[in-house]
Amino acid sequence: MMGTNTVTAQDLSLSFLKVKQYEQQLDDVMEIIDTTVLKHKLREVEEAYHDKPDEVNSARLGIIYHETALNLTFLSKSPFSGYARKSFNLLSSLADSPDTTKELLPFILSYRASALALAGAETKKFWLLGEAFSLFADAVNDYANISYLPEFLRGSVAENLPWIFFFKKRAANDDFQSIVDKYSINPRYANAKVMSFTYWALAKQKQAQREKSESFQYLEKAIMLDPHYEAGRARAEELKASLLKQEADKK
Repeated sequence: MMGTNTVTAQDLSLSFLKVKQYEQQLDDVMEIIDTTVLKHKLREVEEAYHDKPDEVNSARLGIIYHETALNLTFLSKSPFSGYARKSFNLLSSLADSPDTTKELLPFILSYRASALALAGAETKKFWLLGEAFSLFADAVNDYANISYLPEFLRGSVAENLPWIFFFKKRAANDDFQSIVDKYSINPRYANAKVMSFTYWALAKQKQAQREKSESFQYLEKAIMLDPHYEAGRARAEELKASLLKQEADKK
């Protein structure tokens, strides 16, 4: 189904090609792990939005606010507190507008849910997590068939929850595995950067002795897909070294 240009996401007929075109326009503001690059990109995106506040620049700004909250808000004495809420509010405005291009919605709704989860964590209002996962469920239901983002971001949030949310943490494995399954059918479903992060995340879920061999396979894939250390490679190499040390210590 995903090999054609049109994919049905529930009752919405979306162009797979157009979704991928928007993904290319948004890719440079998604999953930024270098905080220096992030701060520079934040200024760049804010300036572009000021000059031209169209829907794409609005989405880019909402996403870069999310990345700022994720990577910079939880530092001590951070000047970026409140960016998760700023991201949620901006993306909600886009989500609620009848004029927003439908192929942008997988990105807008997925990041909106994640931003609300970040806002809950930042403010210690953990009831917001329940609302965030409700938004994630809607995004997954409507768009996971055409975009990796709903499951990728839900899995990313779930795996980082405190242990008391163990039932949601376990579900992270299902989300990441679902992405791998779709990617194996259609390699256009997700790009190398996303799959590097996904394979690393799955490897973390499979550290039990009976799953170690599978974990190593995923780590090798995470490393191979990230030759320039822009995604999951560094973390995958760190986890691989740790698992190898555990194996050596047993001998």
